Amino acid sequence: MKKKYVTIRDIAEKAGVSINTVSRALNNKPDISEETKKRILEIARELGYVKNATASSLRSKRTNIVGVIIADSANPFYAEVLKGIEVASRKYGYQIILMNTERVYENEEKAIDVLLQRRVDGLLITPVQDRSDDIELLMERKVPFVVVGRHFEGLEVDEIHSDEVKGGYLATKHLIGRGRRNILMISGYLFKSAAYMRLEGYKKALKEHGIPFKEEMVIVTDIDIESGYQAMNEAIERGFHFDAVFCYNDLLAFGAMKALKEHGYKIPEDVAVVGYDDIVYSSFVCPSLTTVRIKKFEMGFEAFKMLLQRMKERRKKRKRVILDVELVVRESS
Repeated sequence: MKKKYVTIRDIAEKAGVSINTVSRALNNKPDISEETKKRILEIARELGYVKNATASSLRSKRTNIVGVIIADSANPFYAEVLKGIEVASRKYGYQIILMNTERVYENEEKAIDVLLQRRVDGLLITPVQDRSDDIELLMERKVPFVVVGRHFEGLEVDEIHSDEVKGGYLATKHLIGRGRRNILMISGYLFKSAAYMRLEGYKKALKEHGIPFKEEMVIVTDIDIESGYQAMNEAIERGFHFDAVFCYNDLLAFGAMKALKEHGYKIPEDVAVVGYDDIVYSSFVCPSLTTVRIKKFEMGFEAFKMLLQRMKERRKKRKRVILDVELVVRESS
């Protein structure tokens, strides 16, 4: 169910008072009794009212502060995107408030409410994507925002992300070019646009080379090192026949490589491994990881510029920017 945006009219109706009385209570004006003020504030909290969060207040008052909602600050990928955002914010005279959702949708909703309460001028969001209610609510309220690193099918939003289909295609084509025919894919959850688009690229490369796609060769899991380790152990213990693995990101690849080594597999002789993102550690693991490089810093920097444009020209058409990717070949393949 879509979250309802609570107005002072809703509070007034429940409290049985005028809108002006509610406004005076919320703004701590002296010409109202403490008892009435207390009752109105309790009702506002009960209904989930967010003070100073309306689109009109965003239009009329500038704070030169941008809210940044990151899905996982522990992931080095987001650290590099954030660096681009920070450099852009300094260049254009803004400050940022950072909030981390830990890839939990409810945390994302709360982060949006908190940042709007702080009256930020706009939002940069790397969304969880298992739901889109909060994104649709922002659209309805005409809050300036840009979706970073994700694509929403069917929603007209400002967004910037990598060419994920190309990335999945390049990774899989590379493994096929190395003579591998049984390519396992360890994917992130498929409600994420990056996951289903990378899977689309994987399928495209298989089809192009006459290799049948097998659903059992795609393991869907979380996107951290431990999940990669567990997924690879599961594949080995279930007797999967594979000579290569394409991982949704480098963290999954690190975990998969650890499991392969523990089971006595040689990389890349027995199993070739390709990751995705090209985070800073990818060239330092042993063997060094072949991966798809995406423009993380540029993504953050350009996302901030897109937000500035949206805040200045709110009537313009929504913009979608797709950044190119490239394959970086190292020792793991």
